[in-house]
Amino acid sequence: MSSRRLDVPQSRSGSKPPRLVRSNSSLSFAKEAGISKRRHDSRQRRPNATTVPGTVARADSNPNPISPIVTLVVGQECRIFAAHENVLSASPFFKNVLDTQFSGGETKRILLPNEEPEIFASVLEYLYKGDYHPRLVHDMNQNTWELEELPVAATARRNGGRGGGGGREAPTIYHHSVDGEVLKDTVIYCAGEKYGLEELKRIALRKQGLQCGIMASTILTSARYAYANTPDTDSKLRAHYLALIIRGRNTFKRSGTMQLEMFHGGSDLFFDLFVALCNHVDDLSVASSSTQHDTQQDTQHDTQHDTQQDIQHDTQHDTQQSSGSEKDSKS
Repeated sequence: MSSRRLDVPQSRSGSKPPRLVRSNSSLSFAKEAGISKRRHDSRQRRPNATTVPGTVARADSNPNPISPIVTLVVGQECRIFAAHENVLSASPFFKNVLDTQFSGGETKRILLPNEEPEIFASVLEYLYKGDYHPRLVHDMNQNTWELEELPVAATARRNGGRGGGGGREAPTIYHHSVDGEVLKDTVIYCAGEKYGLEELKRIALRKQGLQCGIMASTILTSARYAYANTPDTDSKLRAHYLALIIRGRNTFKRSGTMQLEMFHGGSDLFFDLFVALCNHVDDLSVASSSTQHDTQQDTQHDTQHDTQQDIQHDTQHDTQQSSGSEKDSKS
């Protein structure tokens, strides 16, 4: 979802007073959210619910003009978002805020100063449509998942001049809390944890597994962010990063960023990584021992089989020789 913005033209001497112009982004949001220009519109509008296999479409939220509009002020730049109350209530976090912090008839305005506007836009898009850009696409022929390709122009607008060209959105965003680039799907997963949206977490984790070519420093920064913004009971995103680092251990062991991160510490990440590596080595040892045992058994079996064949062959040969000698003596 896009934030609202009012563009005020510069006034000139002797000209008519400036007229407020509603931006295209605001019009687009109003269209998607089903907000009518008139206060009471007899037509009930619904957003376009795009159903992606394996996700939950939000048509059941049924946002309509009768549902109150909630204003949300997001980020350090105070970006303004608007959403229907019944759509926001799909999140236990927002439902609790709306039920406990506002009285009837009061203008509902929620402040989210620590949230990134780009991340909240994706959360809001999920609440309305069941997914967020770039969407998941299911390849029916190969039974695989992939991220949709966007037109190059649209990609450039979404990326704001950052990388990720060729029809793909940039996989990272700048996050003020780490003062650097973090994987967008990781931040969205953590937002899903915060807002109680389990399905959003599942989608974000699957999308993150489809990313490739990410720098080691970005992976480490994102892993630390994940550990800082998920509970100790989380068994999915944290495990994803541990497995990712172990698979790429040849790269990470030469990474200067890895050395600095381990030197500074301050996170459970590296202890968990140590345990995971130990388990990985144990698994390799068990597999190796099993292979050696199977090899020994095969060797022993082959030796016994060869010995038996040799004995049988020698016995037959001796018998034949004895028979030949007896025939010679009789003759």
